[in-house]
Amino acid sequence: MKRFTISIFCLLLLPAVVQAKTYYVTDDFKIAMRTGESIKHRITRYINTGTAVEVISTNKETGYSKVRMGTKEGFVLTRQLLSEPVARSQLETMRKEIDALKAAPGELRSNLADLQKNHRELQASHKKLQQIKDKQEQELQSIQRTASNAIRISNERNELRKQVADLTREAEELKQENRDLSNEATRDWFLIGAGVIIAGILIGLILPHLRFQRRRSSWGSL
Repeated sequence: MKRFTISIFCLLLLPAVVQAKTYYVTDDFKIAMRTGESIKHRITRYINTGTAVEVISTNKETGYSKVRMGTKEGFVLTRQLLSEPVARSQLETMRKEIDALKAAPGELRSNLADLQKNHRELQASHKKLQQIKDKQEQELQSIQRTASNAIRISNERNELRKQVADLTREAEELKQENRDLSNEATRDWFLIGAGVIIAGILIGLILPHLRFQRRRSSWGSL
């Protein structure tokens, strides 16, 4: 009974053990291992091409896979992983095997021919991957140029906003100056009008006295 229980326990653990698969980092370039499933997450390390990693899970929506390398875990782009060793590593292995077969007895010549064929196929595959890499680098440069243009446009927009703000402030200052000038002109006209009225009143008060004095002087002469 005890053995039966242990066997069932092992069978239950088996799916969790076999879920993880070994993948290899593509030979395009070093890839970044991050703390999360986006470029916003921090890079914990860079993994060299051909390095074997254990894929724990894959998220098709984000395009990232959770991987384990030794005791370290993190997230990398799924498209940067290959289910087989990269062509460069395979080529190196094939070269070593070819060198060993060249020194082997004649019965291994047929295997050498097969390896040479595989070597040529791997060279063709490597050349194709190199072309894909070159294309990706061109796309990356195009994206970088686009990002640079976007930054330049953003800077120009900020500069224009600053200029508009300066012009708006100057316009408000001119409006205030115009209002001040208008108020001063109104005050001046008011003072002029008041002066005219006061002068008229003074003339109205003084003129009768002048006439009266003139009459008295004319009477005294009689």
